[in-house]
Amino acid sequence: MEKTICPRFEKAMGLLSQRWTGLIIYQLLSGPQRFCNIESSIGVSGRVLSERLKDLENEGIVKREVFPETPVRIVYSLTDKGKSLAPLMGEIEKWSKNWLEA
Repeated sequence: MEKTICPRFEKAMGLLSQRWTGLIIYQLLSGPQRFCNIESSIGVSGRVLSERLKDLENEGIVKREVFPETPVRIVYSLTDKGKSLAPLMGEIEKWSKNWLEA
């Protein structure tokens, strides 16, 4: 009997395994942040960060909020869907401390 992978699980793994995506989510778990803060804290290029944030926003994981100030201020935060990844990120963090070298 052949086992098949659940399409939802496959989609989740595809999304979370994109380079930088997990680190972006992990960074936003500490609260809302501006683009430049995310960019400098994880060392991702602006172009890639912009792409990943758009993907995460389209998936309903990240919320982009624009404040009409001068200059315009844009803040990214996790939605409830994104915050629900906190236990998963915590388990990955715990696993990495136990099994990976720094």
